[in-house]
Amino acid sequence: MLHEAVEYYHRLLDQDDIAETSRRMLDEGLERAKLIFGGRRLSPYLRPHFVTETDFARVTRICETVWSAIQKVKDAAVGDASLLDELGLTERERELVRVDPGYRAVSPTARLDSFLIEDDYSFVELNGESPAGIAYADAAYEIFSQLPVMQKFGERYHLRRFHGRPLMLETLLAAYGEYLGREPERAPTIAIVDLKGLPTQKEFELFKEYFEAEGYPSIICSPDELEFSGGRLRAGDSEIDIVYKRLLVNEYLPIMDEHPALVEAYRARAVCMVNSFRSKMIHKKALFAVLTDARYASLFTEPEREAVAQHVPWTRKVRAGKSEHGDEQIDLLDFIAGNRDRLVLKPNDDYGGHGIYIGWSGEQSDWDDALRVAVADGDYIVQERVRTARETFPALQEDGTVIFAEQLVDLDPLLFNGKVGSAFTRLSSSELANVSSGGGMVPTFIISEKN
Repeated sequence: MLHEAVEYYHRLLDQDDIAETSRRMLDEGLERAKLIFGGRRLSPYLRPHFVTETDFARVTRICETVWSAIQKVKDAAVGDASLLDELGLTERERELVRVDPGYRAVSPTARLDSFLIEDDYSFVELNGESPAGIAYADAAYEIFSQLPVMQKFGERYHLRRFHGRPLMLETLLAAYGEYLGREPERAPTIAIVDLKGLPTQKEFELFKEYFEAEGYPSIICSPDELEFSGGRLRAGDSEIDIVYKRLLVNEYLPIMDEHPALVEAYRARAVCMVNSFRSKMIHKKALFAVLTDARYASLFTEPEREAVAQHVPWTRKVRAGKSEHGDEQIDLLDFIAGNRDRLVLKPNDDYGGHGIYIGWSGEQSDWDDALRVAVADGDYIVQERVRTARETFPALQEDGTVIFAEQLVDLDPLLFNGKVGSAFTRLSSSELANVSSGGGMVPTFIISEKN
């Protein structure tokens, strides 16, 4: 059904009036909503990503089972220095992790990056610290839903979209209620905190607009604009109750001593922060090494172990010594050196595609150099290649024309308190489906046939 649906959508684009009007409306909508990232259209494609109801039910079940296992890693790591070593936390990060945020969830909001194909589903990364894209996806849904091609397509197929911003607000309020230990007496003030001048600024504005429309005072501010005094965190005249933290720990640490108000308020339990600094534990890519290492299997239930075995790629920290791969005992560095066609090297703590070496896309000499870099760095992981998803999409060109091009399709389910509540899809013509690395995003519509 999915293949037929995509073919039908593409045939609709053969009709010049539908294609041109849709292209113009998409361009105008992206411009009006300011869905531009680093000067580029955030969604330079004339088709959303379609996933069937059956497939998305499978995705949801798997994501939520794996998430349950991830929460158990957090529970174990809080009091286990050796597990924090395995995850690769620095001493300053450990100091932040020790602070109880006032609620149990390690990451009330998270994003699992994955590849969905007909007979397989695999995760490649987790953004458990500050997942972007929730509000962008909402705005993209609104734009795509109005396109003539989508209106026509909707006459034949049921289309279901997601609403991420209401779930984000609900998640913030749930964490705040748990932090207080009671129902709040008034609408809390929400501060969206990140560094200034980032390309995600528009998403912050979309959230602020929504929060305030729902009756929750909101501000956008940076760490240098915060002040902690008299037991309250403030930005200007606003007293802050909830920090929606979009600020990454590795971006805050270098300026934390200079601008300490945020961490001081957090340590004093004077503000509810979502996600908390504790989420740093599972944002490390070495989380997948813990999940896939038999030494930690006792942390998980049998269904969780099965889900991890089937859907989380074998991952290890890059270091000298023995390890397990399937039923084999291997010398890890020798195994990495001799199997570049099936492996990728990634920094344990970075984002945006920085520092990633894809073994099968280069020469052996390049891979040998990459392995030397990883060993010298001391904080890299190696991960087994997974089967990737690819589809043909109508891509907008700079001159306004449309070409059909094969794209890497990275499905990104968004979890709110461990439950899948939204999703979007990143597309790329390269091996890295990352907006920061030149890719784009489209909304994910769940489709089914009309009777």
